[in-house]
Formats: sequence, structure tokens, C-alpha cells
Amino acid sequence: MKTYIEIKVPIRYDAHWFESLRKVLHSVDVRWQKGYYHITMAFMDETAERADWKSILDKHFGQIPAFEFTFDKIDVFTSRPGKHIVYLTATQVPQRFASLVEAVRDEMVGAGCRIQSDFKLHVTLGRANFPNSKLNTIRERINTIVVPKLSLTLTDVDFRVFRGPVIYETSMSK
Repeated sequence: MKTYIEIKVPIRYDAHWFESLRKVLHSVDVRWQKGYYHITMAFMDETAERADWKSILDKHFGQIPAFEFTFDKIDVFTSRPGKHIVYLTATQVPQRFASLVEAVRDEMVGAGCRIQSDFKLHVTLGRANFPNSKLNTIRERINTIVVPKLSLTLTDVDFRVFRGPVIYETSMSK
């Protein structure tokens, strides 16, 4: 079974900077995310039935303070030829968060889960279809958007079935 660990990110579809982004990319085939914004900490291509993921999540999230992130950059990356992700990110990632990501991913693998993708800190804003040759042009358009420094507190963590329900929720302390 495919599953993933996500940290919810409270941004708004109707935020001015987001509206501006959609406007500059109006001629591009983008399927915009409407709500449900998150950071995928780990995507398990296969979740071992014996994996004690609840203990791993409780251990790492149960008693730690919430993360303060300043999201300040929009960009685009290629997920596969002709398919791209328009995303929001933070140029400064707290070391405590980077260490947590590594520890959680390592323990999930140790519990028998298969993780093939590397971690890339991003919040998907939209999925775009355009030829790879247009990537620099699209990036130039995106770079015209001024993203205000969005200082957000991230507390809520979900463990989900891919394209399915949440199977476990937890929160970091505020």
C-alpha cells in the first residue's frame, strides 16, 4: 500500500500573491491545488504491513514543538518529461526540521517501508503540463511574483493512504 506523511501548511488560495501567480501563468495548462496544502515528508511506495508507523510518528511528533517556517519563494520543477510542479518553498530550512525529516524517513525504511523519492521541501501549488523547453520561460514568469515572507507555524501531521483517507493524525505542540 502506498502511503505518505504530510505536514499541513495553512496557506490560502485567495491570497494576493497566489492570485498574481495564477494570472501570470494564465496561458499555461496548470491544474491548481485548491486547498489541502502540505509538505510531503515521506512518500512510501510500499508500506510494510508489519511497520509500526504509529510508534514512529508518536516518537518523533508527540512531544516536539511546532515548526516556524518562513515561506518566501515560488519555483517550478520537473516531475517527469512535460509534467511540472509549481511550488512554494522556504529558502531557509530549520536544521531541526531537516534532522527530523531524515530521522523519520530512516526509521520508516528500517520498519520495512520502501521510499524511492528524495525529500524536496515544497508545497505544491499546481501541476503544469508544458514542454521541458519552456521551463526557463515559465520560471521567468514565476520570478516576477513577489511573495511576502509567510511566517507560518506548522503543527498538524497526517499519515495518509495515497489518494485515500487519513489513517492517523497527530500534532506538534504549539
